[in-house]
Amino acid sequence: MEKNNYGIVLVTASSETEASSIAHTLIEESLAVCVNFMPITSVYHWQGKVCQDSEWQLIIKTDLILFERLESKIRELHSYDVPEIVRFV
Repeated sequence: MEKNNYGIVLVTASSETEASSIAHTLIEESLAVCVNFMPITSVYHWQGKVCQDSEWQLIIKTDLILFERLESKIRELHSYDVPEIVRFV
């Protein structure tokens, strides 16, 4: 029996629609056990400029044994060239 290694993965999305789509796909494909998402404001550096945008923060609860598959699926679904994918153990 494999040991569970639960953790949280944070991902930002450009819209509520995108956040919901990612969340539903991760749950349907058993890559996450729960996903919460909420509106946030992000300030960040991009292409030499300081930017501020409205985004949606996904809080993904998962078994980190699945992280590589989860990360791959997020990259497949995401609209950003470089999506933020942060893993916490």
